[in-house]
Amino acid sequence: MFDITDADIQLEPLVQHVRKNSHGAVVTFLGVVRDFSRGRHVLYLEYEAYREMAIHKMRQVADEVREKWAIDDIAIVHRVGHLDVGERSVAIAVAAPHRKVAFEACEYAIDRLKEIVPIWKKEVWEGGEAWIDDRP
Repeated sequence: MFDITDADIQLEPLVQHVRKNSHGAVVTFLGVVRDFSRGRHVLYLEYEAYREMAIHKMRQVADEVREKWAIDDIAIVHRVGHLDVGERSVAIAVAAPHRKVAFEACEYAIDRLKEIVPIWKKEVWEGGEAWIDDRP
């Protein structure tokens, strides 16, 4: 499951998508819009994406995870559009037989998503706005 959506992200469908009886761990990451960033009070974010390429790159991230940890079960969803403080922007679920590799793979997935997936974020704060490059 890889998707770009303008709807609120629900975590449970991602968990159910990756969960199997052979897995002892399901690790999730949920990114949310925070109210303070770079010394400013954030009012809201706007995300844009090149949808087809973003989904293609999400699949690439999953392929990298499979290669590094032999994990087949990963789901990634990112939201676009106007997001208020507290709303969910990205969700990742990774399932594996053991927790250590699931944690490692989930952290890798969010880091790679920020590096290679064509999704752009504009922060709007009191008195201004800017497109933000927050790649690691």
